[in-house]
Amino acid sequence: MRLLLIEDDDRIADPLTEGLGRYGYTVDRARTGAAGLADAGDCPDLVLLDLGLPDMDGLDVCRSLRARSGVPIIMITARGEEADRIVGLELGADDYLAKPFGVRELVARIRAVTRRTTGALPLSPPETPGPPAVSPGAPGAGAQRLGPLEIDRRARQVRLHGSEIALTPREFDLLAHLAQDPGAVYSRQQIMDAVWDPHFFGPTKTLDAHVAALRRKLGDPGWITTARGVGFRLTDPAQDTAPEAAG
Repeated sequence: MRLLLIEDDDRIADPLTEGLGRYGYTVDRARTGAAGLADAGDCPDLVLLDLGLPDMDGLDVCRSLRARSGVPIIMITARGEEADRIVGLELGADDYLAKPFGVRELVARIRAVTRRTTGALPLSPPETPGPPAVSPGAPGAGAQRLGPLEIDRRARQVRLHGSEIALTPREFDLLAHLAQDPGAVYSRQQIMDAVWDPHFFGPTKTLDAHVAALRRKLGDPGWITTARGVGFRLTDPAQDTAPEAAG
C-alpha cells in the first residue's frame, strides 16, 4: 500500500516514514501543499495530510484533493480544536488525528479507513425463495425515503427535497446506519463499531463532529436528535414529537 505524506517537518516525517515502513507501507513524501497536490496525481492509496504547511493551508489542500479524487485522507495536525476537526471533516477528510500520536495508532486509523473505503458496499445477500419483507421506511433495493430525505445506498447519494447533498464517505455511512431503523436510538458504541471500527482508537468526539456536520448539511438539527446519555436517532423533524432534543 502506497501512502502520500504531505508534511514539511523532518522531525515528524522521518520517524513516520520509518515507522510506517516497518508495517509494510511505502511512503512518498511531499514537503509543501503544492508538491503534495502534484504527487497526488500518481494515485496514492491514502493521503496523510498535515495542516500547517509552509506554502498553503492544509485545509485548502484537502479541498483541492477532494474536488478531484476520492482518495482517503487522514489529517495529522497539531490543531486539536473541535472547530478545526469539523472543518476538516466537512471538507472531505476521512479521519483526523491530533499530534502527538504513536505510529501504532496511525496504522490502526489507516487500516480502519482502508477497510471502510474499500469495503463500504456490502456483498449481495444470497437469494431467498421469496422477496424479504421490508417495513415502511426501511432500506430496500431502491432508495430509502424518510419524508423529504432520500438515501440511495447503491449510488451512495443523499437528496433532500430533491436536491443532492454532498456528504463525505464517513458522513454517508453514519446517515445510512441511523436510517436502518428510523426513530430507533443507536448507542454511541454501536455507531462507532458499525461506522468506524470495533478497534477504533480515537475519542468518540469524532462522532460528535460528524453528527454536527450532518446536521448542518441537512439544514435542521432535528434530523438527528440526541438521546442523552445513550446515543442518537434519525427522525423527520416535521413529524417527530419525541421529547429528545437535538444537542
